[in-house]
Amino acid sequence: MIGAATTLSRSQERNDEVLRRAMQERLARGIADPRVKGMVSVTRVSLSPDRADARIWVSVLPEQHAELSVRGLQSAAAKLRKELGEKLRMRRLPRLHFLLDDSLKREARVLRAIDEARSRDSDADTGEDIQP
Repeated sequence: MIGAATTLSRSQERNDEVLRRAMQERLARGIADPRVKGMVSVTRVSLSPDRADARIWVSVLPEQHAELSVRGLQSAAAKLRKELGEKLRMRRLPRLHFLLDDSLKREARVLRAIDEARSRDSDADTGEDIQP
């Protein structure tokens, strides 16, 4: 029974990746909705087990356009779904739900904090060397 679950998981991952690539290619051509601005990247896709719904996480740069762009994408979801249906060979094309992926922003904050801590440590080390 474990093998069947692994096969299902691999199949699910393949479907997620196929949809992610297709959506990224489509978004690279641009969306007519004026709310969608900046560079929109699909970071992750997750199909529901019944494949009726797809959650699509996107990253938008610059950040100030992020929330408005996600609303624009959600408004264009039905049209995007139709366009994907013409390109992909899936038995059931899922409804598309766009979400803002802020993991890149969180990662940048963590890296910035690490750099600041290293800088403080380096300054402290330098200060100790100067004292007699």
